[in-house]
Amino acid sequence: MTADSSNPIVIVGAGVAGLACAGWLHRAGRPVRVLEAADAVGGRVRTDVTPDGFRLDRGFQVLLTDYPEARRVFDYKALELKAFRSGAVIRLPNGTETTLQNPLQRPLAAFSALVSPVGTLPDKLRILRLVRHVQQHTPEELLARPATDTLTFLRRYGWSEAMIDNFFRPFFGGVFLDRSLGTASSFFEFVFQQFVRGQAAVPALGMQQLPEQLAARLPPGAVQLNAPVAALEGPRVRLASGETLAAAAVVLAVDGPALARLLPAAGSAAVGSRLTTNTYFVAEGPSPGRGDGLLRLNAAPGGLAHNVSFPADAAPAYAPAGRALVSVSTHGDTGLSEAALAVRLHEELIAWFGPGARQWRHLRSYRIAHALPAYPAGRPVQQPLRLAEGLYRCGDWAAYPSLNAALATGREVAEAIIGA
Repeated sequence: MTADSSNPIVIVGAGVAGLACAGWLHRAGRPVRVLEAADAVGGRVRTDVTPDGFRLDRGFQVLLTDYPEARRVFDYKALELKAFRSGAVIRLPNGTETTLQNPLQRPLAAFSALVSPVGTLPDKLRILRLVRHVQQHTPEELLARPATDTLTFLRRYGWSEAMIDNFFRPFFGGVFLDRSLGTASSFFEFVFQQFVRGQAAVPALGMQQLPEQLAARLPPGAVQLNAPVAALEGPRVRLASGETLAAAAVVLAVDGPALARLLPAAGSAAVGSRLTTNTYFVAEGPSPGRGDGLLRLNAAPGGLAHNVSFPADAAPAYAPAGRALVSVSTHGDTGLSEAALAVRLHEELIAWFGPGARQWRHLRSYRIAHALPAYPAGRPVQQPLRLAEGLYRCGDWAAYPSLNAALATGREVAEAIIGA
């Protein structure tokens, strides 16, 4: 692909990767044009506001505040980050609950070493050992470590099956959208470190504030919404509307399926994805989460409500005064319709939270077919970002499944273009 360098660099996709790439290019004085098929920026990082004032992130998402790339590009103060408390309330297989405070940052205190039913005392000492291990490495070193799947790693480390089933599956299975824990152990070590070092937070007005902050730094008119791309034609991009744009370079900041459609030769179809469904309910009156800001994890086998959160307990603007927002995550394909899943989840929530949950009202559901790229052991930390002369890709589909990877690949592609 050859092109006139006076033309703009055309970025397909206004998710965080594409916007990060555009931001770095703009700072270097390069003209950019960002094409987005949807009606707003963000890609998978979107927040809807209902007429009655609920803020609904599309999928349960948090920002891990110690992500190196996030600290590099976001203005945390302007985002007014609201942190969830470090810890979780775990529903055990027998239906009882146990609360873990700061399980990764203060492992011995959190697990109440002698009395917690989550695991054995040696299990909790192994948590402490892993905390010390990850603190000795940079994030890049952890991602580059030889990997097996996470479940094999945990078993080899010596944790009991009870500890794995009651803590690691519900907690990290929720992070990976993979309760089988088949995700690469190197990524598990990286994520473990991020939880040890930082907080899980959301912007005060919802996760979409992240891409909107990036977009606000671009020149007016640089982002074109409702502009799906139909094809790449050499150094030109053809939109579904029939319009064509000449480009100095083209950056594909799209997910795997979209990349496979635009550029089948990239071979991205071999990358699998993780599906999740986020179901929202409304509770009248005080929060069922008691305002504690803790995530609820379901360790009971066979449940469809894998984790539950009360977003407004951390970020009050997520719900209008006097009402509570209940966010329920279900990972994988249940084979149920949206309506049928909501009914089944409501039944589980009544059993979990008591008869008061009968009054909870289903608000909205989001089924996200390609929420995260799969990241099994053996997959390289990063795929090639340069696909051909003047043609690049960025995003977590080209690396590992996280906001950090999306931001990092966007920066690296910008640096490659600037240095070409």
